[in-house]
Amino acid sequence: MRSATITRKTSETEISVTLDVDGSGRYDNQTGVGFFDHMLDQLARHALFDMTVRADGDLHIDDHHTVEDTGIAIGQALAKALGDKRGIRRYGECALPMDDAQVRCALDLSGRPFLVWNVALPTQKIGTFDTELVREFFQALSTHGGITLHLDQVHGVNSHHIAEAAFKAVARALRDACEVDPRKADAVPSTKGTL
Repeated sequence: MRSATITRKTSETEISVTLDVDGSGRYDNQTGVGFFDHMLDQLARHALFDMTVRADGDLHIDDHHTVEDTGIAIGQALAKALGDKRGIRRYGECALPMDDAQVRCALDLSGRPFLVWNVALPTQKIGTFDTELVREFFQALSTHGGITLHLDQVHGVNSHHIAEAAFKAVARALRDACEVDPRKADAVPSTKGTL
C-alpha cells in the first residue's frame, strides 16, 4: 500500500494528512478555509488519491499559515507514500481547460524541488481567499514533495477558473507520474538508480 499519514504541529497550525496514492479519489478535507477545501477536493478527486486533511490554524490572523503548512504536509505524505519511487512513471503532464482558463502542468517526481510559476490571477481575492496563496501552496507541495513543478497559464480571465484549472492540472499530472509502469515495475526510473 502506497499510503502515509503525516502530522505537523507548530505554534501556528496543527495539521494531519492521510494520503493513499492508489485510491479512487475519495476525500474529506477540512481546513477551515472554504475555497481551499474545494481545491483540495479537486486535487484528490482528479489525482485519484484518497485524502483526508484536518487543519486547525491561526485563521484569526489570515489563511497563509494554514494553506502553506497543509501544502508542506501533503508534500511530505506524498514523498513518504512513494518511498524509493520504484516502478513509478515519474513524469506527468496535463493541459487542462476550464471555461475561459487553460493551465498547463508538467512535473517530475525527481526529488529535486523546483517551482516554475507562470500564472497570473487577475484578482486579489476569490471570495475571502487571498489568491497569492495558490502559489504558496504549490511552492510548499513542490519543496516538501521533492517535485519539479512547472505551471503555465495559457489564458484565463476568471481567478476561480484559473486557480481550479491549476489544481486539476497538477492532480492529473500527479496521477500519471505516480502510476506504476508495468514495463519497469521493479526499477527506480533514473539512470542514477535513485530519486
